Amino acid sequence: MKNDTLIRKEGMEALMKKLGLVEAERFVMLIQDEPFDYTKWQENLFEDKSIETIFAEAAALRARTEKQEKAKAPSRKATTGRKPASPRKVAAARTTAPRRKVGKRSLAHA
Repeated sequence: MKNDTLIRKEGMEALMKKLGLVEAERFVMLIQDEPFDYTKWQENLFEDKSIETIFAEAAALRARTEKQEKAKAPSRKATTGRKPASPRKVAAARTTAPRRKVGKRSLAHA
């Protein structure tokens, strides 16, 4: 879930991209000056949609968002030039790490 700061930042970026800097700032001033009842707005937001329609739209949005995030994130292979280790190999490396003695205790190397 995005925090408030990120939502504000992305919202302003979207407004500036669509409206330009001056018009985006005018829009923000307009909505700050108007009284806005969020509860009333939310009650009417989905009144003509079924729960199945809302769920389908939410699932489609999530799929698009995940696809976009995956496209943005570079793979480990792309950044290091190596194929990422499988989870099984990572787990095996953790359990078979050599130990060294420190005093009376034994510590595993990370």
